[in-house]
Amino acid sequence: MSVTHEKTFSQQFDNSRALRALQLARDTLQIEADAILALKDRLSNSENDEFARAAALLLGCSGRVVVSGMGKSGHIARKIAATLASTGTPALFVHPGEAAHGDLGMVTNADAFIAISNSGESEELMAILPVIKRLGAKLISMTGRPESSLARLADVHLNVAVAKEACPLNLAPTASTTATLAMGDALAVALLDARGFREEDFARSHPGGALGRRLLTHVRDVMRTGSDIPAVKANVLLPAALLEITRKGMAMTAIVDDHFHVLGIFTDGDLRRLIEQGTDFSKTPISDVMRKNPRRVGPEQLAVDAVELMEAHRINQVLVAELDGKLVGALHIHDLTRAKVI
Repeated sequence: MSVTHEKTFSQQFDNSRALRALQLARDTLQIEADAILALKDRLSNSENDEFARAAALLLGCSGRVVVSGMGKSGHIARKIAATLASTGTPALFVHPGEAAHGDLGMVTNADAFIAISNSGESEELMAILPVIKRLGAKLISMTGRPESSLARLADVHLNVAVAKEACPLNLAPTASTTATLAMGDALAVALLDARGFREEDFARSHPGGALGRRLLTHVRDVMRTGSDIPAVKANVLLPAALLEITRKGMAMTAIVDDHFHVLGIFTDGDLRRLIEQGTDFSKTPISDVMRKNPRRVGPEQLAVDAVELMEAHRINQVLVAELDGKLVGALHIHDLTRAKVI
């Protein structure tokens, strides 16, 4: 955009227009908030409530949940399908126009079909509903008109009607799409709770996210192994142990027996205490100054368990050992940070 054009636009968007924009923003948020609260008030406490019936139908579905809608409703349908799929309910979006030209082959009699249309008269949806019904798939509709054709054809109808759109012309789908999306979220939450869906399940479907890293990363995935493990035998003198600490860069070393079983640990903190005591390093075996039975974690434990151990005992490193005490790795707080576990 040119500087001249930019100035002209700025001049046009004067104080009165700015105030008008802010008022419209507040009105939009209030109208959409009211639309969602109206949905809440519409739900009863009965197991025969349409929402409860829809949730039960979807929970009992042995196939997948197919969600469909045209235009803005299609965008909402796609998001609802994605939310269901990521929270334990297998789901997919099918475009009604494409469905009429072959994509209906994705739908089986074991599936549940959610059809979304604010008017309840979308031609593209109405064209495929007879096939859906003949297939034997259960039909849930979300419309703003309980008397509409789509609502009457459905096994369960969810009324997402709104008093008005947030659009000043009361034309552009705004409050209606917000309400429909909220209803879809409500279904997804009800289903994930009924399925016993937990953080671990969510992490498995989001392995690239922060939660996935926290809940799917094991100690073995991030620990240092082989020659990177700082370790010395119990009979070495303190200078040799200090050299190992320096070489491996973990501010500690494990002390092991001939079979690599953990006997103890020696850290930079232990070294500082020895300096304060005036210990003669040249004649001191590491076994005399090591801390016996150090804290350790297993390689199959979750990395977050190692984090909790470190935080609880205010330590920056921990040894990794098998159940029989054999040292197989070492873990520094920096390793966990790099792996974005913390």
